Amino acid sequence: MATNCNFQGLAVKRKNFLKTFTFKHNFFSPSLENPTMTSMQRVEVVQGDITKFEVDAIVNAANSSLLGGGGVDGAIHRAAGPNLLKACQQLGGCPTGKAKATPGFNLPAKYVFHAVGPIWHGGNRGEDELLASCYLECMRLAKEYGVQTIAFPAISCGAYGFPVERAAPIAISTILAALKDNPQINKVYLVCFDHTTYQAYQQALACVQNPASDAAG
Repeated sequence: MATNCNFQGLAVKRKNFLKTFTFKHNFFSPSLENPTMTSMQRVEVVQGDITKFEVDAIVNAANSSLLGGGGVDGAIHRAAGPNLLKACQQLGGCPTGKAKATPGFNLPAKYVFHAVGPIWHGGNRGEDELLASCYLECMRLAKEYGVQTIAFPAISCGAYGFPVERAAPIAISTILAALKDNPQINKVYLVCFDHTTYQAYQQALACVQNPASDAAG
């Protein structure tokens, strides 16, 4: 069955945002891509429990208070233990589109990057840019903390209502753009909490791998 890759407009919008973000924040450095592994080989879509991943950092789909919640956020707080909440209480919250770091405490991961994704309001309130910013901010933290392996959830695709078929290409294309200038990162896991999300992310990854299918879509 042919892969439907009809999200060209989103890719252009995301590309323009990346240019603006890079200019304003001086995030990307003029480094060479890992010569032994392409960006595509460094990204893997999986279905599973992000709290079980033995990586340098996992990303928490947090709310702006950073004090825990439901879904992935609650699961990470429960697995990390009460010291995570104590650490988050010292951070003073976090704006939408930004991310802050804490230790992982009882988690297998050394760090937790708490990213505050946008609530979906129909797509006309900057949701795409804010979602892309979450991924870029986490990649910036990965560089700052020397992270070589990182696992992301599907940010904003749970209670915040961001359509997963729209979020997946934003997440993947943004991460791939950041990887080109972050050779210290060896592996990025996109951890999906259910099969529907997994399928959407796999489709988005397939479209990036085969750009011709996007033109045909």
